[in-house]
Order: sequence, then structure tokens, then C-alpha cells
Amino acid sequence: MKSTSYYPVIMTDDVRGTAAFYVSHFRFQCLFDSDWYVHLQSAEDATVNLAILSGDHETIPPQARGRAAGMILNFEVEDVDGEYRRCMEAGLPILIALRDEEFGQRHFITADPNGVLIDVIKPIPPSAAFAAQYPDQVLPL
Repeated sequence: MKSTSYYPVIMTDDVRGTAAFYVSHFRFQCLFDSDWYVHLQSAEDATVNLAILSGDHETIPPQARGRAAGMILNFEVEDVDGEYRRCMEAGLPILIALRDEEFGQRHFITADPNGVLIDVIKPIPPSAAFAAQYPDQVLPL
């Protein structure tokens, strides 16, 4: 399979509110807007896209209708400390406070209005034990 695009789709019962959350807090812009589907694109990187879909829409198989669950969206950023401050000031829930992980991440976790977890990450050098698990060409520096 040769993919031409890839993006997550969040099923929700509040399409408008969920789209507004990502526009307001994560700098997305709307490319398509209907009452049941909104397609968002990062205002900073056109390759970063996200869709919001009404969880009861007819295009979803009946057994799968509902809300997003069991998902974490990862956003790798240049300034995780600045994003952390911005999210704190905006009153977003902080589920894991900003911290460094031995496996090579400085990150924090918040959530959207549907409970979808959002992990905001800056790659950092991992500990020696974890560095040994990375191929040299992808080792975070």
C-alpha cells in the first residue's frame, strides 16, 4: 500500500466544540466544515492534519459508532516548555506534568473535551540503557 496521506479522525458527539478546541489550543485551521465532519490542518505544517467526525454518522459501521477511546495523539514540538506554559495558562487539564523520560522525551499530557489524551513531546537524548535500543540513525539527540 502506498499511502498518500495519514491523519487521525476523532469521533465525538460535539463536532463543533472539538474542532474549536484544536483550533484554539493547538493552532489548527479549518479546511472543510460541515455539521458532521470538520477537517483541520496545522497552521504551521500542512502535513499535520486531524479530522473530527460525528460519532453517529451513517458512514461509520453501526457496531463502531460512538466516541474516540483508547487513543493518544502525540505532537512533537520545538518548545515543549512554552507549550506547557501556554496550556497551563489556558486552563487545560494537565494529566501528567512536564517531565523528562529516560527513553528520550521531555513531555506532558493533557486531554481534549472528549477525553482523548494529547502527549506534547520534545525528543531529548535518552539514557544510555535506552540509547542502546535505538538504531543510530533515529537516536534522539
